[in-house]
Amino acid sequence: MNTVKFNKKDTLIIAHRGLSGIEKENTNAAFVAAGNRSYYGIETDVHITLDGKYVVFHDDTTGRVAIDNMEVEKTTFDCLRNLLLTDIDGKKGRSDIRIPTLQEYIAICKKYEKVAVLELKNAFTEEQVYEIVDIIKDMGYLENVIFISFCLENLIFLRKKYPEQPAQFLIDDYEPWLLETLKEYSLDLDIKYTSLNADNMKDLHDAGIKVNCWTCDDPKAGEQLADWGIEFITSNILE
Repeated sequence: MNTVKFNKKDTLIIAHRGLSGIEKENTNAAFVAAGNRSYYGIETDVHITLDGKYVVFHDDTTGRVAIDNMEVEKTTFDCLRNLLLTDIDGKKGRSDIRIPTLQEYIAICKKYEKVAVLELKNAFTEEQVYEIVDIIKDMGYLENVIFISFCLENLIFLRKKYPEQPAQFLIDDYEPWLLETLKEYSLDLDIKYTSLNADNMKDLHDAGIKVNCWTCDDPKAGEQLADWGIEFITSNILE
């Protein structure tokens, strides 16, 4: 994958699902590839398995990246771990391309001193949110984690016990109610980059809200976002 040079100013770039342009998304190989480069952070997604283990994976089912189709949250950890994923050419063959654990992802972020940008996929219970936090805390890395989620309730659970933990609400579009909700729960924002403009960026910054966006691979758009003072860009190639 050829990286794209653009004037990012003070904007921090986050590797989307690891460096997924050259390694299979959301695998240890992709996280190490991002770790070996200048990315500020590494983004990934966490699910819970049928038997209560936390694994790193994007989709609800495995078919898109493994051919064999299993529902992640209705499958045991051992069964998922034994599943070989396809490489970026769509073929199976590498024995190391498997679904990682949450602990493996955090360990790689820690080794390479990258901020972990962790999406809480789907709706977790309050207890599960705290289990995830406790795993990371026990590894001594909680202060280097930004939690993100499309499920507002996940972040409300987080806020109840960890009021100062960096957290960003994921959303597609900028909605009229959004600003007040972010202020109410002391959340930052992670939004589809095409939904941002100079006006709503100003409103967010005036309210003291940091802004991340997904998933911007367009250098021109990246420079415009940097001109507006965006704090983070999540990208496959803009680094």
